[in-house]
Amino acid sequence: MTTQKVAVITGASQGIGAGLVTAYRKLGYAVVANSRSITRSDDPFILAIPGDIAETGVGTRVIEQGLDAFGRIDALVNNAGIFVAKPFTEYTDEEFDQVSGINLRGFFETTRRAVTAMLETETGGHVVNITTTFAEHALSEVPAALAALTKGGLNSVTRSLAIEYAARNIRFNAVSPGVIRTPMHPEETHEFLAALHPVGRLGEIEEIVDAVTYLESAKFVTGEILHVDGGQQAGH
Repeated sequence: MTTQKVAVITGASQGIGAGLVTAYRKLGYAVVANSRSITRSDDPFILAIPGDIAETGVGTRVIEQGLDAFGRIDALVNNAGIFVAKPFTEYTDEEFDQVSGINLRGFFETTRRAVTAMLETETGGHVVNITTTFAEHALSEVPAALAALTKGGLNSVTRSLAIEYAARNIRFNAVSPGVIRTPMHPEETHEFLAALHPVGRLGEIEEIVDAVTYLESAKFVTGEILHVDGGQQAGH
């Protein structure tokens, strides 16, 4: 078993996920990077595993291939997510399956296998869930019930697992972003989205990455929902 720490990052091919891969490599971690369309890296310490974690078995396979390659899992960032905003009665069954598949099944399967591996070591580990402030602070301008349903569940399970495993040296935290400038949001929407934040701008990818790396080093912090949302959770 290698002494080098290993981080698993889902949704790793672009945006926040790609930023997290770079950040964890700078921290000296080997990285297991998953997304549906991820391609092989030239870095021998980045293992790229393509696959849709909404599908049964994929989350488990990502962790097991990481263990086969590097021998351990120290950190997991559940970054893969999908956000569909529309009036509640207009959501389709397919959208429910898609959103719950990525946001919940992906989290469940990947985390279950990662925690099993962490329990086998004395060093424990750390799980970070990327959620959204829309789960706690609803806005009439952005109806997003499926985000509240799924990401709100991730906030709750973050606290639940933090307590369940507190004495086993495994920490669980979440980062709750506002709207971040990523390829997910077309340029023409930026002005509207910026105005949703009291500070009047979009968040930047590196601001979410900084929050995750802070939590990675904050050994006395567990069960925390860290809001990086331009003040959204405080009011508007």
